[in-house]
Amino acid sequence: MLARKSIIPEEYVLARIAAENLRKPRIRDRPRKARFIAKNGACNLAHKNIREQGRFLQDIFTTLVDLKWRHTLVIFTMSFLCSWLLFAMMWWLVAFAHGDMDPSTESMTNSTKWTPCVTCVRSFTSAFLFSIEVQVTIGFGGRMMTEECPLAITVLILQNIVGLIINAVMLGCIFMKTAQAHRRAETLIFSRQAVIAVRNGKLCFMFRVGDLRKSMIISASVRIQVVRKTTTPEGEVIPIHQVDIPVDNPIESNNIFLVAPLIICHVIDKRSPLYDISAADLALQDLELIVILEGVVETTGITTQARTSYIAEEILWGHRFVPIVTEEEGVYAVDYSKFGNTVKVAAPRCSARELDEKPSILIQTLQKSELSHQNSLRKRNSMRRNNSIRRSNSMRRTNPSLIVPKVQFITPEGSQSASET
Repeated sequence: MLARKSIIPEEYVLARIAAENLRKPRIRDRPRKARFIAKNGACNLAHKNIREQGRFLQDIFTTLVDLKWRHTLVIFTMSFLCSWLLFAMMWWLVAFAHGDMDPSTESMTNSTKWTPCVTCVRSFTSAFLFSIEVQVTIGFGGRMMTEECPLAITVLILQNIVGLIINAVMLGCIFMKTAQAHRRAETLIFSRQAVIAVRNGKLCFMFRVGDLRKSMIISASVRIQVVRKTTTPEGEVIPIHQVDIPVDNPIESNNIFLVAPLIICHVIDKRSPLYDISAADLALQDLELIVILEGVVETTGITTQARTSYIAEEILWGHRFVPIVTEEEGVYAVDYSKFGNTVKVAAPRCSARELDEKPSILIQTLQKSELSHQNSLRKRNSMRRNNSIRRSNSMRRTNPSLIVPKVQFITPEGSQSASET
């Protein structure tokens, strides 16, 4: 725009744009893998081209529960409003057919010569108000039905039945939406990152799980699945291939007692899909580890499920979770501020297969770690010693009171001799 107005020469503008493009190198990052399960547990899956939409109407209750809150509230309001309008029209037709709308019948009603089907119903507005009173059972007392019209009695029974059905369905839907199982899963937390470290002489995949509520999850169990794209020997591509991996749990039922945060451990052995993966290969792997925690809510008895996933970038090799449970005045205290904190530990960078074939790798790694730890301690102690010496020397120079004064001694002969101590 400036070049067109001759404020800046066009040649200068082109040269400047070319220079800026040369300064900024164009580096294309590797496309990030789409997660199958998000960190909050939501499934990253889109259903498209569903032709049989009528199947959702066959299970209308589940469809209403799965809808968003704004859609549910609109349906809740419209169901009652439409039923009131429908029966208001029916009451108005009953009154019109019986002649209650005729102004001449008002004097006959007062003289007890005429009995209407519904008293004080002389317009559609009054019929609508009477419909609300019948279905919601308010009963203000100004309008009431008489035994004059059998058709009106039938409409009354029909409206009561329809009103009860609408109340049961819509109130049940609202209750199920407020008491859904995934609401309880909001207080079940997982560590943001997982770690791979040595435990009991084996490489292990570990993550931490905890419950923020005091009400417990009964019969809680943890499952781990590896989701990856695989190709069969026949050439078939399986985009979402799920493989279960075992969890190291001394209890045969695989249930955990989730009274405090726990570190869930998976031993990387021959059965594990991580058996041939080293620290260098981990960043290049296109895999996702899905963690599923299931249990029964103690307060409601509803089965709940919490989910999360870990991709290769979220797995730290050679780290360990810091302890967060301490005993304070006879009570076990949990510090959730350190829930996801990790520290570096000595761990071989090779795969679990190589570690099983050459156990000496683990011994050498531990020895190197011990030597480096001792060297760091020596350097730290020497630095502390030097700092203390420098501090004491500086204090002597700056504070003259620390300097020892000269003392004079008088000999018996009367001569004086000065000595310094």
